[in-house]
Amino acid sequence: MKLLLLGATGLVGRHVLTLALSDSRFSEVVAPTRRPLEPNSKLVNPIASRLEALLPALMSYHPDAVICALGTTQAKAGSKQAFRYVDHDLPIAFGKAAYAEGVETYAVVTAMGASIDSSSFYYRTKGEVEQGIQKIGFRSLTICRPSLIGGERNETRRAESAALALVRVLAPILPKKFRVNPAQVIAASLLDAAIAAKTGCQWIHAEEMN
Repeated sequence: MKLLLLGATGLVGRHVLTLALSDSRFSEVVAPTRRPLEPNSKLVNPIASRLEALLPALMSYHPDAVICALGTTQAKAGSKQAFRYVDHDLPIAFGKAAYAEGVETYAVVTAMGASIDSSSFYYRTKGEVEQGIQKIGFRSLTICRPSLIGGERNETRRAESAALALVRVLAPILPKKFRVNPAQVIAASLLDAAIAAKTGCQWIHAEEMN
């Protein structure tokens, strides 16, 4: 199976990449990034400062499935518009391009609490990207909704780090859906979903990834 992986330099994406490259079920991983990844015989790593510029070339690899682990924060992106571009516009643009080329399987990471009716810009954006991707029409769509994601990030997220520390302390008394979801578990769930390619829209909830 050929996999197109979006967000390979992020916390979840890095784990998806590592697991996919070591998994015999995947013959090739196409991972577009803004900076080069470590070379691997199974890895195709197109480079561009803006990922959408790679869309025509990426579809020429004829992936069998897409996993989208793109994500940022408003603080890192610099504005609401820039955040929405990464977390909403890119996943949908790549989804539409993949679908047009005959790709039937798509898996995306959003967030627990995603809702188009949310008063939070973050969760409303996540809800809108879920809605937008569902409208594309993939035969097999998986929407993964983690809680706080555990793992070593390349950048510092102070508010998230504080929340993670608190949740870990309270873990014994918290419902499973509010506990930390390890990035590697999320990654493995996404890869399993891409392989299984079940018909319809499948949901992976936070309590399933502890």
